[in-house]
Amino acid sequence: MRQSLIVVQAIVVLLCSLQFSGLAQADAEKTSRKTHETTLKNGLKIIVREDHRAPVVVSQVWYKIGSSYEQAVTGISHALEHMMFKGTPNHPAGEFSRIISKNGGRENAFTGRDYTAYFQILEKSRLPVSFELEADRMRHLTLDPEEFKKEIAVVREERRMRTEDDPQSLVFERFQATAFLNGPYHNPIIGWMDDLHQMSVEQLRDWYLRWYAPNNATLVVAGDVKPRKVFKLAEQYFGDLPAYSPEQKKTASLPAIIRKELPQNGQRRIIVKTPAKLPYLIMGYKTPVVKTAEIAWEPYALEVMAGILNGGDSARIPKNLIRGQQIAASASAGYDMYDLHNNLFMFDGTPTQEHSIDELEKALKEQIHDLQETPVSEDELKRIKAQVIAAQVYQQDSAFYQAMQIGQMETIGLDWHELDNYVKQVRAITADQIQQVAKRYFTDDRLTVAELFPLPLEGNTPHGHGGAAHGIMR
Repeated sequence: MRQSLIVVQAIVVLLCSLQFSGLAQADAEKTSRKTHETTLKNGLKIIVREDHRAPVVVSQVWYKIGSSYEQAVTGISHALEHMMFKGTPNHPAGEFSRIISKNGGRENAFTGRDYTAYFQILEKSRLPVSFELEADRMRHLTLDPEEFKKEIAVVREERRMRTEDDPQSLVFERFQATAFLNGPYHNPIIGWMDDLHQMSVEQLRDWYLRWYAPNNATLVVAGDVKPRKVFKLAEQYFGDLPAYSPEQKKTASLPAIIRKELPQNGQRRIIVKTPAKLPYLIMGYKTPVVKTAEIAWEPYALEVMAGILNGGDSARIPKNLIRGQQIAASASAGYDMYDLHNNLFMFDGTPTQEHSIDELEKALKEQIHDLQETPVSEDELKRIKAQVIAAQVYQQDSAFYQAMQIGQMETIGLDWHELDNYVKQVRAITADQIQQVAKRYFTDDRLTVAELFPLPLEGNTPHGHGGAAHGIMR
């Protein structure tokens, strides 16, 4: 009787997952048909995603510039993001945010390794307000020296609170710098403190003139809008902006020099000693992403593998290491397939009081070894695929997230249509392919390990993550 019930349950799970996957693929294709794009004469690309479920519009401007482009001065992309709210001749410092708030909207910005983006969320009739303000600061930023002095002090304090006084963030920063010795992901997005002390407004102005131009930007609009009206409105506000100003031409012709990461010739390890309550472990294996993969299916196999290890309470890490063996008080695994350069498949965690960092590392490696040696069962693979696809599809309920996905893809040099392939590619992954990527990429010669060795707090509790005006995506 029990065996029959299990068989019936397995059949139900299979049918539900197949039905959901089919619906998800159909939904992706339907959404794609509601997406339209054009490019203005000055090079500004505009992508509009129709979503008429609520009378709201999301407007995002994405620039192809982030910390991975920085060579001489680190943190300059993020510092410039802060200064973008500090005024133009038409709109003095602080007026941008006041206008958006007056119109019932919300706005903010974030800097990543490969992009900087600015966004507003407004009632749909207020879209011209967003366009007028963004077009103004795209080419007419004031960059007042006195405002810069105040704002760079804010950035330095943000670094202190978010990194230097946060043990796990500090370890993550050192981990990244160890895993990437000379490549574009070596430096922290917020920059090294020494650079933040030496940065000048003149350097910031050069950076702005070089990178902030229509032909280095993508405008993404999602929500209750009609594409033709959005294109006409964008032409009205952005169409006359020059691709390059005379000052920018002096540097714009110089290509960004992106250093290739040196081959890793062996395992790398660091120990970071800092006041903290608990030890902490980070492990990372160098892996390809969709943009860089020589074998197209590999990033999708890594994506499914991340789900197997950490896709909910029934995944292997929480099931085996947290609840089962109780080696980890917390542990996780993660992989981001949409980056400009090769990245890391990462693990992190904190051991329980009865266990050590070494035992936690060994236990995580045993989970990897099991994937290398034993093919994932058909039932587990189907269940995880359904969960991975569901997580992706449910995010489409948000117009903001839809715009985020499109903007990220376009800014790292991938056509947004690649998003339509996600469900199909995930569904096609086999147990053998997961085993292949586990064997190929999860080797000691690709591994970097960082350990937080907690020193006594001595009455000084480290700060948590501080809240600055704008965001950093690490």
